Amino acid sequence: MANDFARVAAASVRVHLGDVEANRREIVARMRELEAQGVQVAVFPELCVTGYTLGDLLLHEPVQRAAFAAMKEIAAQTGDMAVIVGLPINQRSRLFNCAAVLQGGRVRGLVPKTYLPNGNEFYETRWFVSGTQAEPAFEQDGVHCPLAPDLLFDFGDFSFAVEICEDLWTPIPPSSQYAVDGADVIVNPSASNALVSKHAYRRELLRQQSGRLYAGYAYACACFGESTSDLVFCGYTGVFENGKALAEGRRFTLTGDAAVADIDVQRLRYQRQRNGSFHQMERREAPMKLVPLPVSGVAQKQPLLRPIAPLPFVPGGAEMEEHLEEIVRIQCTGLMTRLTAIGCRNIVIGVSGGLDSTLALLVGVRAMDGLGLPRAGVHAITMPGMGTGKRTKSNADRLMEVLGVSALEIGIEKAVRQHFVDIGQDEAIHDVTYENSQARERTQILMDYANKVNGIVLGTGDMSEAALGFSTYNGDHMSMYNVNCSVPKTLVKSLVRYLSEHDFDGAVRDVCRDVIDTPISPELLPADKGELTQRTEDILGDYALHDFFLYHMLDSGSGPERLKAFALQAFDGVYDEAKIDAQLDTFLRRFFQQQFKRNCVPDGPKVGSISLSPRGDLRMPSDMSGALWRDALK
Repeated sequence: MANDFARVAAASVRVHLGDVEANRREIVARMRELEAQGVQVAVFPELCVTGYTLGDLLLHEPVQRAAFAAMKEIAAQTGDMAVIVGLPINQRSRLFNCAAVLQGGRVRGLVPKTYLPNGNEFYETRWFVSGTQAEPAFEQDGVHCPLAPDLLFDFGDFSFAVEICEDLWTPIPPSSQYAVDGADVIVNPSASNALVSKHAYRRELLRQQSGRLYAGYAYACACFGESTSDLVFCGYTGVFENGKALAEGRRFTLTGDAAVADIDVQRLRYQRQRNGSFHQMERREAPMKLVPLPVSGVAQKQPLLRPIAPLPFVPGGAEMEEHLEEIVRIQCTGLMTRLTAIGCRNIVIGVSGGLDSTLALLVGVRAMDGLGLPRAGVHAITMPGMGTGKRTKSNADRLMEVLGVSALEIGIEKAVRQHFVDIGQDEAIHDVTYENSQARERTQILMDYANKVNGIVLGTGDMSEAALGFSTYNGDHMSMYNVNCSVPKTLVKSLVRYLSEHDFDGAVRDVCRDVIDTPISPELLPADKGELTQRTEDILGDYALHDFFLYHMLDSGSGPERLKAFALQAFDGVYDEAKIDAQLDTFLRRFFQQQFKRNCVPDGPKVGSISLSPRGDLRMPSDMSGALWRDALK
């Protein structure tokens, strides 16, 4: 799994303005710290070898000569880790603001800055010329390397490119082209000064660019020690991936700081493949110049430096409620749009007292309220059968009552027993026929009652059940619109809790709390004195693991080995390896076997980045074999 990730660092160091030797020592000391952490690429700030604010002294030969010598000394001390440092490079009396890429004891390439800021507090054209004017081959004092903006440095498992400070702030940053040409990671040595509100803007710029490019992005800014005649530099460091900050260093320190993170290269490449427009951008006639970076040593095995959330579908942190509200709005708007489009004022829903039907019922009520339609247009039907428990039945009845919807009870035992007689099913044999006959009878009732009231059947099945095929074909598998179709089981509880607490009164909240605490069950096997005898997670395994596998399989194209490794880290101390192996095998077997059900599902809204709709996110043949995945696990 280690080859799937690139360990990247953005580092700032204290600047000794004009004291090149002191700056060299600072850089080497931080290099050693990062090497010990297994970092593969480390980027330092713009012109860090000399200091960015040296002004006209950058034009002086002693400064340039000392900086060049320091670069060679730093290069000589590099091993497998690539180090990017900034310094002025003179080529035929033209001075370039360069990032030197050092690795394996050598200077591998010099990347000149393309866009030079020349307004307000910046006037780099006073000293430098654009990198577009550089001659592509550089040779001086034993250094032989390419000098060009469009260099692609290749580690084999991943590649990176360099853009410098202002390049990122332009209308079309060079990194946009670099990513299209194959750069997995962009590194940016910068000297962007601190201003009120500028940090938030800069951070958003980095986040957006990494997301737009499906790339990793490491940014290192000048630190304490630069001239403060007019400007102050905060030493910000950050590593981003596909729109998210993975690690950020402290700002305004005396010694600088470092942000170190593992960038998921496999996920980035998978996302680029999925996004058709990414590769529609016109490529340049001349490809980037490939610079191989040979690795001589044996890579250290290091624990993964990124947290892996055990519940990837469930939002957390300060934005949790905002995310939950957004999901509910998507569900409600989808249903409201469908009702309006077909001129329908009634919905019919089967209410079991379980989580899924509770969520669908709450969404249905909120949608009717939003359309200004009476709640009586929500026709909620309980259909008790052989496996119905007292607790779930009581919760269903109470919920319908306190919500003020049209409630109806239609028992199915008599009809199902007659059906058993008709098809010659022994009622004492509790097989799949016994169970599915009940599910199909309930669906028939809902469909026919919807015809009776000129309404539509609102589906309740969630995405986890669809992934595992845990639904009865042409039973609960079918509806006329399903608001839960892309909501995984692990998210349903959060949505029920949120909706009940923010949109409804105390009576609704009380019922929903008990629904949340009730074990998940299809209730298709006979109850024992009103108590459930069938628990879904006893049959399938824990939904937490199944949802975890589903997310990482479809989000990053993760195979069995990677899924297992991720699960072992995310659920350390919760599930042992044997449990994870067994449940992963169950997931893979059922996921591939049950595509025939997913290929003919009703419409419903996509609420997150993962969906199983055959019309959108998952095009897969119904007779696809999962042998490749299951064999890899074995």
